[in-house]
Amino acid sequence: MVYLDNAATSWPKPPGVALKMTEYLEEVGANPGRSGHRLSVEAARIVYQTRESIAELFNAPDPLRVVFASNVTEGLNLALYGYLRPGDHLITSSMEHNSVMRPLRDLARQGVELTILPCSAQGQLMPEQIEDALQPNTVMIALNHASNVCGTLLPISEAAVIARERGVTLLVDAAQTAGAYPIDLERDQIDLLAFTGHKSLYGPMGTGGLVIGERVDLDRLLPLKRGGTGSRSEHEEQPDFLPDKYESGTANAVGLAGLGASLDWLSERGVLSVRSHELGLMKELLEGLSSFSEVVLYGTGDPDLQTATVSLNIEGVQPSEIGQVLDEEYGILCRVGLHCAPAAHRTLGTFPSGTVRFGLGAFNTHDDINLALDAVRELAKR
Repeated sequence: MVYLDNAATSWPKPPGVALKMTEYLEEVGANPGRSGHRLSVEAARIVYQTRESIAELFNAPDPLRVVFASNVTEGLNLALYGYLRPGDHLITSSMEHNSVMRPLRDLARQGVELTILPCSAQGQLMPEQIEDALQPNTVMIALNHASNVCGTLLPISEAAVIARERGVTLLVDAAQTAGAYPIDLERDQIDLLAFTGHKSLYGPMGTGGLVIGERVDLDRLLPLKRGGTGSRSEHEEQPDFLPDKYESGTANAVGLAGLGASLDWLSERGVLSVRSHELGLMKELLEGLSSFSEVVLYGTGDPDLQTATVSLNIEGVQPSEIGQVLDEEYGILCRVGLHCAPAAHRTLGTFPSGTVRFGLGAFNTHDDINLALDAVRELAKR
């Protein structure tokens, strides 16, 4: 079996992930921050250690500004619903995932003004488009770091410069890049970074969150939910300090224990090393696929301008049919269809059928690439 669906969720996980989760369930098991006994204290220590690891990975100056959530979608919802008000203007791109587009469509019905910048047929966005779209009431620029459909990287650094010059908040959806591409909140001048734990951070599902930069007005950023935090229990009002203001309810402590283990593995291996490995595989895959006349590739075609996510079609064949044959006859697991990103597929010209998506990861090998190329070659000849 060849697993090429890492853009949906990474697999396999580093060996320590399952071990740490099992250890938590068997040896700790308590509710972090809800009691003063030794097991609760140990649970809180594990959660905070993972918080510190996230801050270190993204060079966030304060671990307390790492807010945990169930996934990147919840982190994005916190940023969008918490920050935007009727009459505000937001700029985004036509390559966004529905985790951004669906909240924005709902917010538009509530009076938020949207500008969706059209990307090129390769999924690229020019910085001057952002500059030209600014309005006096623009309060946020929200962009994915890389497309989940074709891997194309958007100009985050350039957008950050524009945002700083105009006093606008920059929200980055790092679902596809966190762990697979270097991210530095200070260097990249990112105000809000939404991340997920189960993709290129190689942790379990049910983990993710939002990193809040120091420029963000915490009085403006409202909680997405309110409730028990284990702190200030004598008050019926939501705490106003971090991270408790945004972390109501019992944390997924067992998941965060697993995420902490995957972050340790990632720290030892290094994001740049993972990126180098994936670049080598991606170059091999793109070169091979581009030699098949029946195969249509999407995106830039330049590995340096994208993540290790490759979208393709075979002329005259539905993506769903290709995916089924790859699974049943070749043991190659990938994702087909619209990938929860209809706007991106409209931009690429692949709506409504979608594409076949190969998502490479740190555990893929050159043998995996060769098997995938052989399979696509045979399918293209049929």
